[in-house]
Amino acid sequence: MSNDALSQEKQETSTTSNLIPVDVSTFEFPEILSVPNVTIEFCDRCRWLHRASWTQIELLLTFPSPALGSVTLIPLNSEETAGRFRVWLSIPSQPPSLLWDRKVEGGFPELRVLKQRLRDHLQPGKSLGHSDKKV
Repeated sequence: MSNDALSQEKQETSTTSNLIPVDVSTFEFPEILSVPNVTIEFCDRCRWLHRASWTQIELLLTFPSPALGSVTLIPLNSEETAGRFRVWLSIPSQPPSLLWDRKVEGGFPELRVLKQRLRDHLQPGKSLGHSDKKV
C-alpha cells in the first residue's frame, strides 16, 4: 500500500472513530403544527422555485423561531395549478390565512409588503426597519 493510501486510510479511521454513538430510536419528529407555519405553493412548470426559496429565506431571516416555525415549499405541476404562487399562514387553532395570491394581486409579492402582512398576524408591534418605510 502506498504512503498516500495509508495516510488516507488513517485519516478516515480517525474521523470515524471520533463519532459519538447515537441512539436514533430516541429521535422525535418536530411538532410543526405547534408553531406558526408559512406554506408557499408555486408552479414548478413556470420555474418559480428560485423565487419561492428566496421568499422562504427572507421570511425565515425576518421572523426567526419561535415567531415562525417553518416555511414549507410546495411545488405544483398540473394544468389546474399553472401560474400559481400563493403564500399561506397557518397559526395553531386558527384557520389558514391567505397572505398572497399572484393571480388575485396581479403579480408576485414585494417582500416588503409580504413581510408587513405576516408581521401584522404574528408580531403586530414588531418594527421591520427599512421594510416599514413607504416607497
